[in-house]
Amino acid sequence: MLKNIRLLSSILLSVIAVAALLPATANMSQSANENALTAQEKAQGWILLFDGRTFAGWRGLGYDRVPAEHWIIENGAIKKVPTKDVPLQKDGQPLQGGDLLTIEEFEDFELAFEWKISPGGNSGVKYNVSEEMSTANPPSHTALGFEFQVLDDDKHPDAKNGPNRTAGALYDLIGPRNKTLKPVGEYNTARIVFMGKHGEHWLNGVKVLEFDLDTPAFAELMAKSKYKDIPRFAEKRKGHIVLQDHTDAVWYRNIKIRVRKK
Repeated sequence: MLKNIRLLSSILLSVIAVAALLPATANMSQSANENALTAQEKAQGWILLFDGRTFAGWRGLGYDRVPAEHWIIENGAIKKVPTKDVPLQKDGQPLQGGDLLTIEEFEDFELAFEWKISPGGNSGVKYNVSEEMSTANPPSHTALGFEFQVLDDDKHPDAKNGPNRTAGALYDLIGPRNKTLKPVGEYNTARIVFMGKHGEHWLNGVKVLEFDLDTPAFAELMAKSKYKDIPRFAEKRKGHIVLQDHTDAVWYRNIKIRVRKK
């Protein structure tokens, strides 16, 4: 009888050990597919902007380094450290941070990425960014450029200021339509198309807005926006892609770009 009990116990322990390995294997398989390109994507000309492990290809706007106290890599994603968790200087103020930008500049492109926001969080992905223009207009480590708004629409007060301040918007210019957001804490997929004078924002597989530069309609939007007094803001240029340092925790992964021909 004792021998049978020991045998059953041994079998049960073996089953538990195998079961415990299954989730780990699944997680490894999922991680292997993140921050990587498929053979088809490579053939289509996509390139990775983030390898999932390092900040290669990135630096702080106005810096020759990454503001490491504000930006870290966590579970295969670039994470903005919330300001409340940033180390303090001797005077008790948080160490200086700033936006994170691609070292390379892009002109006509399709950008894809995934993002998730913290409860009540606010961030954004900017493009058509001139570092020279940005550093010339204070604060010197904050990018000036078109912005794909990243937001917790339910809990962040900026969403109450109008559709053009909500997730997926062309910030302060155009609000998104027909959008569906994932619950806070889950990843959304996003795409920005910027070809010639034409731009598009996509959210979770749906085109939520589009615009055309050098049109009366866009000029009218600019005249009502916070950017109206910034010379040359809306001019098309070869510019950086930027992740915004905006107080709250946010995560970005699977960041890739395809340079398009006109």
